[in-house]
Amino acid sequence: MKEVGLDEESQPEIYLPYDQVGIGTMTVVVRGDLPPKSYQRDVERLVARLDPDLPLSNVKTLEDVVSSSVAGRRFYMLLLTLFAVVAMALAAIGIFGVMSYAVAQQTREIGIRMALGADRDSVIRMVLRQASTVIGIGLVVGLAAAAATGRALAGLLFNLTPTDPMTLGIVAVILAAVALLACYLPARRATRIDPIQALRAE
Repeated sequence: MKEVGLDEESQPEIYLPYDQVGIGTMTVVVRGDLPPKSYQRDVERLVARLDPDLPLSNVKTLEDVVSSSVAGRRFYMLLLTLFAVVAMALAAIGIFGVMSYAVAQQTREIGIRMALGADRDSVIRMVLRQASTVIGIGLVVGLAAAAATGRALAGLLFNLTPTDPMTLGIVAVILAAVALLACYLPARRATRIDPIQALRAE
């Protein structure tokens, strides 16, 4: 059983009669089909009937016991989640800005292609194809870095691995979508302006 906390490995447990090995205190666990709070008065009456001088304290539900045992970890994970959301937003804004600027620098090239007869869809596909290579390299490097640094957080995780495929996959999809959108919008804008104006763009 898990004697100390949920993050500890289960250990063998031996139960001995209290009369043989008394340790001064005793914990009684009551299980039933009714809501846990409804048993408190019944337990107090039963203990008082067995021994009126026996003190009864620290009555709580098992959910409260489990919750208090992971309260510290939960607080740290809440902070880490908040920082992760902020970092994700900053990364998305940074990626959007960089990719938008990179595509905007191709306005002159797009104007030349449009002047030579290229249609808008083919130009947009070209821009997205070029961006996909950069995005793919960035995702591979980012996922490798996340897997390497995730081991430092392994002690704070419960029933979750540092390289959780679903979490990493969701983050990768979001960042890839932001990067593609950042390329698509300026490329579409560049294809809608007059080719002559695009050629004059700096």
